[in-house]
Order: sequence, then C-alpha cells, then structure tokens
Amino acid sequence: MTPTLSFLGAAGTVTGSKFLLDTGQARLLLECGLFQGLKELRLQNWAPPPFDPAGLGAVLLSHAHIDHSGYLPRLAKAGFSGRDRPPQLEPPSLGGVSRLST
Repeated sequence: MTPTLSFLGAAGTVTGSKFLLDTGQARLLLECGLFQGLKELRLQNWAPPPFDPAGLGAVLLSHAHIDHSGYLPRLAKAGFSGRDRPPQLEPPSLGGVSRLST
C-alpha cells in the first residue's frame, strides 16, 4: 500500500491542525488541534472524528498550542487510549498539554 496523508484540519483555515498518516501497517495522527474562530469551524470540534481513534498507533504534537493539541481530550473520549504509545512531544510542551486534562 502507498502511504496516504489526509488533511483533517488547518486546510482552508489556520486552526484545527490534524493530519492522518496511514502507511497500511500503522496510523499516526500528526497534531490534534481544536478549531477556533467562526462557529462553523468550532462546530467541527463536536463532530465524530473521520477515522477510528482506537486504531491510531500514536499521536505526534509539534507544540502545545490549543490549535495543535486541544482535541486530545475529545480524541480520548472517542477511543484513543494512548496506552501503547502516549502522545509524543517535546518536554517544554508537556506542561501545556498536561493542563488539558485538568
């Protein structure tokens, strides 16, 4: 299978960064952001994810800004456990992401 990259956010807007990489053997979510701004964008935060979160191998975040990490609680509620591989990010961002669950 040829790897595919799906743009699930931050396409046509600057918020809601989510990119799904599927290699056929593993699926990785790059960024996990909330949509912000116009109501039509924010409503996308409540729609079911267009993929099965339980099937993700990992989530990779570039940093903790809400438009890159704010969807993590919703992703967990939808089935991503992170048990095998918790979200990956640089230590300076860890504090910001840990606040999302409090």
